[in-house]
Amino acid sequence: MERIYNFSAGPAALPEEVLAQARDEMLNWRGCGMSVMEMSHRGKDFTAIIEQAEADLRELLAVPANYKVLFLQGGATMQFAQVPINLLNGKSADYLVTGAWSKKAFKEAQKIGAARLAGSTESGNFTRLFHRGEIAIDPAAAYLHVCTNETVQGVEVLSDANLPGISDSIPLVADMSSHVLSRPVDVSRYGLIYAGAQKNIGPAGLTLVIVRDDLLGHAPAHTPTMLDYAVHAEHGSMLNTPPTYAIYVAGLVFQWLKRQGGLAAIEQIAIAKARLLYEAIDASSLYRNPVDVSCRSRMNVPFTLTRPGLDETFIAEAKKQGIAYIKGHKMVGGMRASIYNAMPLEGVKALVDFMAYFEKEYGR
Repeated sequence: MERIYNFSAGPAALPEEVLAQARDEMLNWRGCGMSVMEMSHRGKDFTAIIEQAEADLRELLAVPANYKVLFLQGGATMQFAQVPINLLNGKSADYLVTGAWSKKAFKEAQKIGAARLAGSTESGNFTRLFHRGEIAIDPAAAYLHVCTNETVQGVEVLSDANLPGISDSIPLVADMSSHVLSRPVDVSRYGLIYAGAQKNIGPAGLTLVIVRDDLLGHAPAHTPTMLDYAVHAEHGSMLNTPPTYAIYVAGLVFQWLKRQGGLAAIEQIAIAKARLLYEAIDASSLYRNPVDVSCRSRMNVPFTLTRPGLDETFIAEAKKQGIAYIKGHKMVGGMRASIYNAMPLEGVKALVDFMAYFEKEYGR
């Protein structure tokens, strides 16, 4: 069977080059006589894999030396609790809510300690970012939490320059799960970055955390060991058995990104893919994207059909053309095309061509 164009929001498509390399190395990694899945995580072979993965990630994101890179488990959802456990330090934290995932992060933080809503765009159905004057940040906050790309609603902070202006005394914490590694990021602007791997990094099961050194070591004494960033940092992400195969595949993705020219080059590809799809939507009378043009996500493109009765037909016909997992999240309905780094431009062109055909056949 030929490979399909997989527009899933996650677990998402991986680069074919990476899958082919993982296939070729499956039974015998570099002559060691075993699969990466069989290796001891404390042996020299896997140590080389995780060290290279971290080095490549640091190079791609230009991670400063005073930041730790942690390869953890539990998904980004675990970070909704792990962040406040480690960073509240007896204070209150501020949260900006711009969609489903930041809303969940805020609610989870409220279970841990004092968390305050510093701004929300829910009244506008999460279709835009904040207007001037809509954010009220506590100058004594332990941190400010943002989700820089909302997977469900398709709202993205498109550059670091668009982040809310805050003082250096308030660490900025960002959930970057859906667009990490899709463009250069000034890591030094953040206190902590976290991301689930299953969208733009690698297989499900791995969670990436990049945390500034001064934010480590503030978890309460009663914190379970597995939830303490400082302990994971001390053990080099080897406190327990890490998700070894997911780290290996992520490392292959990092090397693939370097071969594409790094994040500056991959950003230009992302812009081209998103532009092609949004232009097709905007030129159509059948398709509609509700997000303000100033913050439309390059990674997750939701759209609805002006004739909702056609949704199931659209999905079924798309599948016949090798276009899969196009159905939108149940919160917003309609369709969603997730066009992460591994989605080739040809896949977006195939979707746009199908959309034009479908409108011609069914849009009248």
